Amino acid sequence: MINLIVTTNPATLSFAQAVLRDAEIECFVMDQNMSVLEPGIMIPKRLMVLADDAADAREVLLDAGIGGELEPV
Repeated sequence: MINLIVTTNPATLSFAQAVLRDAEIECFVMDQNMSVLEPGIMIPKRLMVLADDAADAREVLLDAGIGGELEPV
């Protein structure tokens, strides 16, 4: 899996997931439940896609206007 976005912003993460879902690109959020282990710390969440879908996912997210959130290649 390829890491596309690392963020503590739930709105960014939710929007990116919706955009990828609309484009029929599977994605997975890692570290989503880590705050249960450390309640007072904002732990960044990672949006992951399959390696085969990474280029398409980047293009779709760029078109949606959140290219600034993408991790460098």
